[in-house]
This record gives sequence, C-alpha cells and structure tokens, in this order.
Amino acid sequence: MGIKLYYTTVTASREVKSQQAEVMRILDSKSIQYELIDISAGGSIRDEMRSKSGNPTAAPPQIFNEDQYCGDYEMFSEAVEADMVKQFLKMA
Repeated sequence: MGIKLYYTTVTASREVKSQQAEVMRILDSKSIQYELIDISAGGSIRDEMRSKSGNPTAAPPQIFNEDQYCGDYEMFSEAVEADMVKQFLKMA
C-alpha cells in the first residue's frame, strides 16, 4: 500500500488525537487507502518516522507515500484547503 500514516495510540495531547482523527477522516472521505503505523509500539518506529521525515523532533501524524515524505498535519491541512490532497500525497 502506498500511503502510510504514522500515528500514536498513546498520547495525552488532545491536539495530536484531533489531528490524527482529522487526517484519517479526510483520507476515508476521499476513499484513499492508507496504512496506519503506530509509533507507540516501539521507539524504533518513532525513530524511523523521524529519520524518514528529516526532522529529529517530528511528532505524529506524519504522512508518507511509501518511503517518500509528504508532510505533517499542517501541510496536509493546507493541501486540503487548496483541494490538492492527491498532489500532496504524490498520487497525481
């Protein structure tokens, strides 16, 4: 599967929970299939997400197309506003 969404099931941050839910809701509404990767399953997965994104402090949600970095929630939100989701996800 192409689109990968790094997220966490363990967070005290309401903002992170809200952002993750919003990304999933929008992807679902556009019938875009994606794979969920839970970084709370282990530190190595979080480190992998940060390494691939090029940001040592990256927090979920982070979005990739295979191993190609697409962006974080803010970038995704901007793409939604501009009706450029498929371009953002490198699907167009």
